Amino acid sequence: MPKIEDRDRYRQELLMKCFHRNSRESTIINSLLAMNSASLLSQPIISAHNLNHYFGQGDLRKQVLSDINLELYSGEIVILTGPSGSGKTTLLTLMGGLRSAQSGSLQILGQEILGASTQQLTQLRQQIGYIFQAQNLLEFLTAKENVRMSLELHDEYLEQDIDAKAISMLEAVGLGNRADYYPENLSGGQKQRVAIARALISHSSIVLADEPTAALDRKSGRDVVEIMQQLAKKQGCTILLVTHDNRILDIANRIIYMEDGRLVRQPDSVAV
Repeated sequence: MPKIEDRDRYRQELLMKCFHRNSRESTIINSLLAMNSASLLSQPIISAHNLNHYFGQGDLRKQVLSDINLELYSGEIVILTGPSGSGKTTLLTLMGGLRSAQSGSLQILGQEILGASTQQLTQLRQQIGYIFQAQNLLEFLTAKENVRMSLELHDEYLEQDIDAKAISMLEAVGLGNRADYYPENLSGGQKQRVAIARALISHSSIVLADEPTAALDRKSGRDVVEIMQQLAKKQGCTILLVTHDNRILDIANRIIYMEDGRLVRQPDSVAV
C-alpha cells in the first residue's frame, strides 16, 4: 500500500496536470478556490443570537428587544431603521458595549458580551467609534482637541504626534481650516464632521451612529454620510447607522427594519 506522502504527491501531480490542460479552466478554478477561502475567513464582526433585553423589574418589567438574530461583517455599512420606540437605540447601545447583554448571545469582535465585566466592556469600547445626533463635543475644547482626545485613550498613540494626526483627520473631513475653532463657532454640519473624525481617527473596527443627520439640512446630512462612507471604505471598518432619514438609505450595503423590538421584513414603506 503506498505511503500517505506518495498518495498526496500523486494527487498534487494530477491536479497540476488538470490545471495546465486548459489555462482558462485553471483561472476559473483558482478564482473559485480564492473566493471559497475568503468566505471561510469571513467571520462576523458583530453576532447576535436570540438576543433579548428588558427594562424595569417585577411587575414593571418590559421586554424591549425580542429574539434578535443578526450578523454584521467587516467593511459593511448597515442601516437600522423603523418607528420611534421600536428598540433601535437600545440595540445600538448593546452592540457598542454601553449596556450589558441580559439574555441570549451577543459577540462583538469575537468577545461574548453576556456576562462581561465592566473592565471587559471598557476595553471593548476602545475599539468602537460613536457618532451621536447631539455630537457630544466638549465645548471647552477646540475641534482638534476633541478629535485628539480619542487618540489619548490608546497607549500606542501617545508616543506619536497626535496633534498632527488630529489635523490630518480634520482635513480628511474638510475641516483642516477649522482645527482651532471651538464648537460654538461651528455649524451643525461642521460639528458632526468633527464627531466623525473623532470616531474614525483611532481606526475603530466598528462605528455606531445614532441619527447622525437628524439635526442637519439635506445637503449637510448628505455630506456627512458620504464622508462616513468614504472613510469607512478606506479604513475597512463596519458602520451600523440608526436613522429615520430616507434620503440616505442608498449608502447602505444592507437595510434592517425594526418594529416593536423585533427585526422584521422590509415594510412597504419605511417609517419616518
